[in-house]
Amino acid sequence: MEYWTINTTDDKGNKGVGGGMMKRMHPEYHITNYVDVKSVDEYSSKIESLEGKIIVPKTLVPGAGYFAACLDTEGNNFGIFEENTNAK
Repeated sequence: MEYWTINTTDDKGNKGVGGGMMKRMHPEYHITNYVDVKSVDEYSSKIESLEGKIIVPKTLVPGAGYFAACLDTEGNNFGIFEENTNAK
């Protein structure tokens, strides 16, 4: 899979918003915005308690961390990401 990491800095050189981008693998795929969280487990529980849905449970990204894909109460998709460079 082709995947590009995106890192940004502000005009003073401070780390800014980061992320990644990959080629659309299927026409029905859509953009998913991810939010950094302290714990995918903790925030997955919060999402479900607020009537959101976890559509892809906590998934390992070796050397990067963990993610989960979610739906809000209106059916909009989003993701959460927990950084952990020791993830195996």
